[in-house]
Amino acid sequence: MRTSALLALEDGTVYHGESIGAIGQSVGEVVFNTSMTGYQEILTDPSYCRQIVTLTYPHIGNVGVNDEDEESNNIVASGLIIRELSPVVSSWRSEDALDAYLEKHNIVGLADIDTRSLTRRLREKGAMKGCIVAGDNIDVDAAIAAAKGFDGLKGMDLAKVVTTEESYEWDKSCWHLSGESKAVAERFHVVAYDFGAKSNILRMLVERGCRLTVVPAQTSAEDVLALNPDGVFLSNGPGDPEPCTYAIEAIQTLL
Repeated sequence: MRTSALLALEDGTVYHGESIGAIGQSVGEVVFNTSMTGYQEILTDPSYCRQIVTLTYPHIGNVGVNDEDEESNNIVASGLIIRELSPVVSSWRSEDALDAYLEKHNIVGLADIDTRSLTRRLREKGAMKGCIVAGDNIDVDAAIAAAKGFDGLKGMDLAKVVTTEESYEWDKSCWHLSGESKAVAERFHVVAYDFGAKSNILRMLVERGCRLTVVPAQTSAEDVLALNPDGVFLSNGPGDPEPCTYAIEAIQTLL
């Protein structure tokens, strides 16, 4: 059953709507994404760790969700904001509806707000700290205070949060309509640093002939070189790179 929900920004702006996910509260940096498709990939992309994502495309959820389209093992974004949730899910690949998926992963979602107005505000002022709340009897002042109290991403090392705990081999290639991946000769051994890499980046490297060894963000240059790679790949990731001194030192040694 849908309940009331709202987004409170650090400047005191409040957007009221209705819940499309879990009941609760979440804080993060509020950002927007202009993609027309790929909402599940966005939610599971480690780059969106500690961020509340606003989707500018007005109609979201029509193709549902499925395991194959996930970019990591979990939803990583702190929340989702959309204009309208599709009342119908229609895709032969769908395994669940978006709102049920959010609730299953305990992610707060907000719909039925003016996402154009919110996007203009974010475009003019930049990413802002926010608090998204869903439930009955919401305390607006407390939500604004929670938004202001979020530390922000500056100085936050999130690579340690989203990286793999252990090294592993990755051999999955890109997904094709036939359900099969193309067999490609492994021409290069590449060690990929996981600072928050999404799965499709790894798939595309495999499709281009790379044998991948994925290593944690804090892996030393010496340990990487001991694997005798033909190349080293540095993934993107969330947060501020400045506090990632371990990565900076490793890269300097490799170069």
